[in-house]
Order: sequence, then C-alpha cells, then structure tokens
Amino acid sequence: GSLKNSRKISPQEFIQDLKSGSTDERLVTCLESLRVSLTSNPVSWVENFGREGLGLLLDVLERLVETRNQDRVVKKSQHKVIQCLRAFMNNKYGLERILGEERSLLLLTKAIDPRQTSMMTDIVKLLSAMCIVGEENILEKILEAVTAAAEERNVDRFSPIVEGLQDNSVQLQVACMQLINALVTSPDDLDFRLHIRNEFMRSGLKEILPQLQYIKNEALDIQLKVFNEHKEEDMIEFSHRLEDIRSELEYPFEGQYDLLKDTSAEGYFLSILQHLLLIRNDYFIRPQYFKLIEECVSQIVLHRSGTDPDFTYRKRLDIDFSHLLGKYYYGSVPPGFLPSPCGDASVVPLEGAGPHHFPPPPPPPLPSNGAIPPPPPPPPPPPLLSSLGAPLGFGGAPPPPPLPGLPGMQWSPPSCALPFGLKPKKEFKPEVTMKRLNWSKIRPQEMTESCFWVKAEEDKYENADMLCKLELTFCCQKREEDDFEEKKSIKKRIKELKVLDPKIAQNLSIFLGSFRVPYEEIKMMILEVDETQLSESMIQNLIKHLPEQEQLNALSKFKNEYNNLSEPEQFGVVMSNVKRLRPRLSAILFKLQFEEQVNNIKPDIMAVSAACEEIKKSKSFSKLLELVLLMGNYMNAGSRNAQTFGYNLSSLCKVSFEMSILILRFTFCFYYAT
Repeated sequence: GSLKNSRKISPQEFIQDLKSGSTDERLVTCLESLRVSLTSNPVSWVENFGREGLGLLLDVLERLVETRNQDRVVKKSQHKVIQCLRAFMNNKYGLERILGEERSLLLLTKAIDPRQTSMMTDIVKLLSAMCIVGEENILEKILEAVTAAAEERNVDRFSPIVEGLQDNSVQLQVACMQLINALVTSPDDLDFRLHIRNEFMRSGLKEILPQLQYIKNEALDIQLKVFNEHKEEDMIEFSHRLEDIRSELEYPFEGQYDLLKDTSAEGYFLSILQHLLLIRNDYFIRPQYFKLIEECVSQIVLHRSGTDPDFTYRKRLDIDFSHLLGKYYYGSVPPGFLPSPCGDASVVPLEGAGPHHFPPPPPPPLPSNGAIPPPPPPPPPPPLLSSLGAPLGFGGAPPPPPLPGLPGMQWSPPSCALPFGLKPKKEFKPEVTMKRLNWSKIRPQEMTESCFWVKAEEDKYENADMLCKLELTFCCQKREEDDFEEKKSIKKRIKELKVLDPKIAQNLSIFLGSFRVPYEEIKMMILEVDETQLSESMIQNLIKHLPEQEQLNALSKFKNEYNNLSEPEQFGVVMSNVKRLRPRLSAILFKLQFEEQVNNIKPDIMAVSAACEEIKKSKSFSKLLELVLLMGNYMNAGSRNAQTFGYNLSSLCKVSFEMSILILRFTFCFYYAT
C-alpha cells in the first residue's frame, strides 16, 4: 500500500490498497493513513472515497470479524476500521451512507468485544450517536442488529454491553451507559421503554449500578443521573396508568362509556350489548352463556401470542374454544338442546322441544371457533337503529330495539341531584391529550354546605388564551424530568476477607479503631441499652457501617475460626448473636434523639399552625384553588377526574410537582452536550 502523506493520497489509491486483501501490518498502516485522510480532508474527498470505499471498509471489517485466529494484528486492524468508520460518518453524508448500508449495524455489533476496551468504546459511541441523530426507525434497526449478533454468540443480547460496564476503563463505562440511555429513552411508548430497561436489568445491570455509584467521574455521574431520572419518570407515568386502570376496573361501564363515546367503536359496542339482550331468558342458561362469552372475550383480548389479531382476517380466528364448550355445555346440556352434528361450537334446539320452534339460520362468521345461534328474532326495531353502521351479523335477523334509556345511541351515566345548589361542571374537550392532574376527587355527596368547593366560582377565570397555553405547556407529548440527588462514595479495598465486602470491611475497621472497646463490651452495651456509654454518633456510625444481616449470618458460621478472621469480621461474628440487631440499634437511636427532635419540631408545629390559619383567611389562596380547579377540569377532560367539584388540598403537592417537572425539563441531548 501507499505510505505517502495521507493528505496527498487520492481516494482511488486507498481503494486499491483495500482491494489488495492484505491482513498484515500493511493493512494497519493503510487504515491509519485512511483515518487521518478522512479526518483532515474536506467532505468532497470523503464523498469520492465513500462511493466505493465504504463497501470495501465493511468487507474488511466482515473478514476480520469472521477470522477465527484473532491475533494482535487482526484485533488492531479491526480497531483501525472502526476508527475509519467513525471518521467517515462524522458528517451528514457519511452518516446517511452508513445508515443506508444494511450490514453496517450488524458488523458493528458483531465487533463488540469487552476484552478490547478501546475498540468497544468507539463502537458503542458510534451506536449511541446513530440512535440519537439517526432516522426514525434507527432504534429498531440497532436492536435487530444487537439481537442477531447475540444469537450467533448464544448469549443475552444486552450482556456484552453490560459486561463492558464491569471493565476498569471509565471511558468504556461512560460509553456503555450512553448507549444504554440512548436505547432506553428513545422509544415514545412507555411499555417499550420499560421492556428495554427491564431487559438490561435482567442482563446484570441491576447488580452493577450500585458499584458504578462509587466511581468518582463527572461524565459517568451524568449518565447515571440520566438513567435514574428517566427510570423514576417512567415509574411515575406507569403508576398513573395503574391508578387509572384500577379506577376503570371499579367502574367498568362508566369507563367504557367515556372511552367509546363519539368514536367509531361506539356502534360496535352497542351491537354487542344488543346481542346480549337476545340471550334466552332462563335462570339456569344465562350464566352458561355469559361464562362462554367471557372466556371468548378474554382469549381474544389477551391472546396467547401477545399480539393483536389480524383485523383483516374475515373468517374464523384461530382460537380453540372446544375445551370451554365441553366444560360449559357438553357437561351440562340444558333440556331442549343437543350438540350440533357439525362438530363446531354451535348448539341447536331439539325439534319439538318447545312451543315455538324455528329452524336455526346459518350462523355468521364470528371471531371464534364456534357460534351460538340466537333465539327467535325479535319484532322489527324502530327507525332509530336504521342508521347504525355496524351490522349485527345475526343471519339476516332484524336488529333488536335499542337499550332502554339510550335514545339516539347517546348514553349518559345515571344522574343524581346535586346538593346545595351545585351546577354541573362544564365539560372541556381539549384539542390534544393533556397531562393529567392526579388529584383526589371529592364527590358532591361528600361535601358539606359550608365547604369551600360549594362556593368556588372558577369559571370566572376561564379565557381562551390561558387554555391554549395550558395545551401547549402540558400536552402529553412532552417529556418531563425531575431532579434526584445522587449518592457518592469512595471506593476502597481491603484484602484477605472471607465474607465481607472490602469497602464495608474498611469502613467498619476505621469505625472500630476510633473506639478501642472490646467487641463483647459493645455487644453488652447494646443489649442493656447503656445510655451512659452509648452515644448518638456511635449508634449512627454503627448503623451506617454494620454489615447486612445475610453477611452476619454467614460470619456466624466462622466462630471456630475466630482468631483467623480480620478484625471487622471478628466484630461481625460477635454481633451476629444479637437478634434483630439493626431494628434494635434504630430504636436506641430514636430514644437518644427523642428529646432533641421534640424541641426541634415545636417551632415548626407552631409556625405551621399559624400558616394554616393565614391560608384559611387568604383570598389569594382561594383564587389559586379556584384556578387549579378550572385548569384541572380542563386538563382532565375525558378522564375519570373530569368535571370535579373539588379536590383534597394534599393534591396540590402532586400538582406542583407535575407542573415543575414539565417546565424545568432537560433533554437527553443536553447531557451529551455537557
């Protein structure tokens, strides 16, 4: 290959060198020269090289990755290729070309090797950058490549990345955390973010994170902070969802009404209810029908594959209900019915079984392996249902009359007279989905006549500009972040230990050395709660440095080797005989601090009492409560907390928190910029 000044070498010369197929030191020299040229030459030079050279670089990388004998030259050449690719994609053209090559991501993930620290650092940095600034579906492509590479190695797909965190190189640890954050925070869907994060945790990240907290490095601290903040944010969002689900399960009909009202699914839901009205009015038969229907619905909604059914499939869904039919029908066939000779799930009436016998119409296709024909068709319905867009699908039978109390297909939940002259709250319909205010709703029936919410007049503050600003500021598409304190410690080591962690043993040794009291005496002080010798600082430090109960239990097995143990572990052997040691120490500390704590909180209690009196008399605070009620009803439109008459004051803390984390938001790119 050519060894001229890299700035003067043409792209064609590098292409010829790469085509030579060499794998010795000449390839290393060529790749190093190419890296310098890609870094120092203008984009036009990179474009000329990229037309043919990018494919050759990937060919070289593929050949090196597949080489069985991974000697020093091969590993060094691999790293040089990665550096060339990194320099090549350091511009818009190069990034687009790399992302356009289908095999590029797979080769990069195949080259990940925790044993080659420097090369792996460059690779995970490349993948992180692609994940952040790449195209919309880049996350899916990266995950596919990571999965394919892991399947070839027969390992968990994220285990190589997590293994990189165990390396002593802080640069590699920072790069791996950058990639983890990029993969975990990129998806818009909460379920997918939780899935990716939990998979990393199962791959060993859960055990490694506490160890990373001890490393003093600003860049690593930033990445750990990003990970923890997004994790906490997702857990808050997930808890809100669970709260909504719990409420919907408590009031399912009202929840379905709110969910389907004025949507295209409303007609289908009405059709389902009308079909249910056709179930034969028999005290013993009706429960069997509903058991079967419940099983059918649950198997369709909670499909065993974990995926949605094929909604374009218009025949029968491939779901086996035969065991249900055997359980609910064949075991207890009601008088007047026999199993259908067709072998499917239908049930036909016996001829002459009742005074009214009609031949069953041919069953329409239903989303199951069987269908139950309806009883005799009802009288023709009123003209109201002629506009219903959803066919009932009952073999040509005319649709039944609408449900009572549901004129015009517009439902309304049962209404109760509002007490104390309260008027129904205005129903808002924002243009976008709003962030919910998770307040504790007070129902009108729970209020008293002197309650503040009876007199609240929040409507007077309503104006279009304020509501528009609410939509812009608190729509659900925005990601919010809140600050959390990180804990920092110094990593210390100690040798010749049997059970204890080196850091715990080191700190415990320092603590014991400061007291110079025999271990048995310390034990007796604790058992006797000797306040003359036990000080507050001593108990605090003992709680802080005391090994976990599992470690104390393990140390108790070394009683016969007491003299061969280090001092911290000897102390652990002595203290292992004290039952419920940690709760006992906490109780002693509380007793020692009790008088001081009482004196400290007295002024606060008096101040809070005075503040409460001021707040009760404050007109400004009353206006604030009314404003929050107005904005909350607007933001909660369409949810279970809509049209609320009042809320518990404790909800203001949640409101304040949710507002602040939306306004004071930091993006993931900010952390990269720092």
